[in-house]
Amino acid sequence: MSRQSISLTEPNDEWLKDQVDSKEYSSKSEIINDLIRQARKQQAKIDWITAKLEKAEQSGFTSDSKHDILAQSKSLLDG
Repeated sequence: MSRQSISLTEPNDEWLKDQVDSKEYSSKSEIINDLIRQARKQQAKIDWITAKLEKAEQSGFTSDSKHDILAQSKSLLDG
């Protein structure tokens, strides 16, 4: 496993310390790795949705652009 050195803002560092103190995680490194895994999964979902939207747009299924569809989806999800 590679070692990295990162700088954190004070609020982010405090949040990481709180997570470790609450015994949710055993170390800051564990938290960072978990956050990166979550971000990678989320990006994979976004990439899949984007590909589906592009395919639908190119097939003439919709006249809305992918940006319009994403904006509409986000507004529906935000309530």
